[in-house]
Amino acid sequence: MSQDIMDVITAADELVAIGEPTHAEPAFGLIRNELVGRLAEHGFRSVALEVDRVAALIVNDYVQDGVGTLDAVLREGFSHGWGEFDANRRLVSWMREYNRGRPPEGRLAFHGFDTPMETMSAPSPRSYLEHARDYLGLDTDIAALTGDDERWSRTEAVMDPEASPGATAEADRLRVLADDMLTTLHARAPELIAASSRETWSRARTRLTAGLDLLRYHAQAARRVEPAARLAGLTATRDALMARNLVEIRAAEARRGGTLVFTHNLHLRRTVSTMAMGGTEVSWYSAGAILDALGERCTVIMGSIGRSAALGLGEPDPDTFEGRLSGQVTGWGLVRPGPGRPRTDTARQRGYFPLDQATLDGAAAVLHIAGA
Repeated sequence: MSQDIMDVITAADELVAIGEPTHAEPAFGLIRNELVGRLAEHGFRSVALEVDRVAALIVNDYVQDGVGTLDAVLREGFSHGWGEFDANRRLVSWMREYNRGRPPEGRLAFHGFDTPMETMSAPSPRSYLEHARDYLGLDTDIAALTGDDERWSRTEAVMDPEASPGATAEADRLRVLADDMLTTLHARAPELIAASSRETWSRARTRLTAGLDLLRYHAQAARRVEPAARLAGLTATRDALMARNLVEIRAAEARRGGTLVFTHNLHLRRTVSTMAMGGTEVSWYSAGAILDALGERCTVIMGSIGRSAALGLGEPDPDTFEGRLSGQVTGWGLVRPGPGRPRTDTARQRGYFPLDQATLDGAAAVLHIAGA
């Protein structure tokens, strides 16, 4: 057992992912912050969290250059409610102080690798596509095709294929336009970058890609198939886009240093992920499994909790994975996974998933918190 992350990764590891079994236990975020500081000492220069990639640009502007205020950044730069987590406030504040006075190449960067959508809702692609249109100087009425933003963002638009705009003629036209804009963005890259900057060009591409992603997600939501297949398709689409975003983030950060990823364990599994959703069992390949299949080297540390007041979890049975890990750890520690059985003393409340062998397969270590 160790509390030094350098004891479980090597100098060659440039993409390290730490999972957590739930987003509702604050201790994981606080320990993550401590590990970020340690990795920064060893040349890591970026952090990627499970938040919207476009919104996270606001956070990066703040930690890099002090643009905006901390409260506004937490409110506008974090999706999925992550701006309300105290650990994220502390992380952003610490990154800003770390970067203050450092040259650009030595500063820490903040990334989101998630998409703008929730599991059961997704916004309109209008604003993302309009940003790219304006950057390219085109005269295209995007709003005439998207219509009212609310028809895209309401829950029914994702959960009910009959209410989805994703398979309409307007949506098909938007996908063609967005794809053409992406080609144009690359074809005119020398001219556009010279007139603005590579960073401005890259951000236009990120927003345009997000708009395309939303159109893909809404198209998946419009599929008239049985519920389990629809939900599996939506979940798989989101993880596939997460994996692509991580590949692109690493490409951008490769010359500066390593990247620490922080997300739910489910997004890091190397095997098929399963989850009860909408009254059915849904199976899909996570971002971790996709990265592994593509040959992208990612060192995975799964998260585990023994006792948690926040989750209402008592002590795990000693022969469970969590129980055996608690027997090795005082407080918290990084532990090599060993044998055990899944705990059965709790339901999956508040997004909590106990350890099982499939989650541990391929993990370099477990970040285990004995009690919180």
